[in-house]
Amino acid sequence: MLNMPMVIKSDGSRDTFDELRLRNGMMRALEKRPVAAEQIEDAISHVKKQLVGIESREISSRKIGAMVMHELQRLDHVAYIRFASVYLSFEDIQAFEELIKTLEAEPTPEMHRRQVPLIDEDT
Repeated sequence: MLNMPMVIKSDGSRDTFDELRLRNGMMRALEKRPVAAEQIEDAISHVKKQLVGIESREISSRKIGAMVMHELQRLDHVAYIRFASVYLSFEDIQAFEELIKTLEAEPTPEMHRRQVPLIDEDT
């Protein structure tokens, strides 16, 4: 496995990075959503590349969660909302409404997929 940073959990404990946990969390959010397996693998790979590329040898689980949210937002808005509801610990319906309003103002993931990139995002 690549040289992954240690994960600092919310309780302050440290653990090794677990790709299976990352994959399971994303798959739960994407369950029964129209997203191709290749797109999911690309998103997981993108998160892993970011982790390998950080300067620090430790990263908070919150930052990894933010990376996952970014990837899910690009893949599928429903999956993004599902993940965000757990990750952000929504307390009430107003928090959901605010997140949905933010998403409504952005292009959908399908619109993003149809766009031709002006620069290579893998660099």
